[in-house]
Amino acid sequence: MHREHRASPLLVALMLGGVWAPGVSFAVALEAVATQASVASAPALMHAKLWHPGIDTTAYLVSEKLDGVRAFWDGQTLRFRSGLPIAAPGWFTAALPKTALDGELWLARGQFDALSGIVRRQQPVDADWRKVHYMLFDLPGASGSFSERVQRMSALVDEVKQPWLQSVVQQRARSAAELQALLNQTVKDDGEGLVLHRANALWSPGRSDALLKLKPVPDEDGRVVAHLAGKGRYTGRLGALLMEMPDGQRFALGTGFTDAQRADPPPVGAVVTYRFRNRTLKGLPRFASFLRVRLPE
Repeated sequence: MHREHRASPLLVALMLGGVWAPGVSFAVALEAVATQASVASAPALMHAKLWHPGIDTTAYLVSEKLDGVRAFWDGQTLRFRSGLPIAAPGWFTAALPKTALDGELWLARGQFDALSGIVRRQQPVDADWRKVHYMLFDLPGASGSFSERVQRMSALVDEVKQPWLQSVVQQRARSAAELQALLNQTVKDDGEGLVLHRANALWSPGRSDALLKLKPVPDEDGRVVAHLAGKGRYTGRLGALLMEMPDGQRFALGTGFTDAQRADPPPVGAVVTYRFRNRTLKGLPRFASFLRVRLPE
């Protein structure tokens, strides 16, 4: 399927924060953002693996998984996880301590699109940023166990004394049943899911069992490697995306698209998020469904 990929001006303007301009194709705009991200130096951060049954939940502190935009503060500059700077107002960054922080820029449950539009603008809108919270969940590079780092984050929040700077609430789940009940209540209240951080874990970048995410329907990011042509009612449009998973395996992602997305699919090279129910014995996602394009942060 060889065609120009044009997304809605509103969507792309919100997601690209000023890179997109009318008349520029989705693929070109995406390439521009990806080029900027490749030049930036991505910070070393911890990343979550998926929770699975059998893990001792009592060893972990549990918090809500916020549907926001991850933000790293290096003591001087607020950055996306790609390393690109976030155009936050001066009053916002001036209040932050001179120590590294890892957290989530967040508005409220179910407000990801609105938040994304605010934090990706090249020129920050002060009134919009007044509604944004910086929710801390770790201190990159700090010594001590996660439990100790949680105490230090609370102390930092108390010192800064800004209502928009908060530490994510951590709690214990005494059993798998209690963890499931907490997940059910979080989702019922329109939350996205849970994050589990092993209480005695030292800070270490990358993915490990020290940091886990638990959602009612798990999701994952993969890279588009090809467009598979549609058949029948989808003739002339996208049938499926050929996806490459983080481990290098490939599969066809053919559900979850609107008619507009099939007519103008994410370009080859784009990173997209897909939901799935569980995995096959080979580790491929079962019943995978397209969720959204994840542009470089």
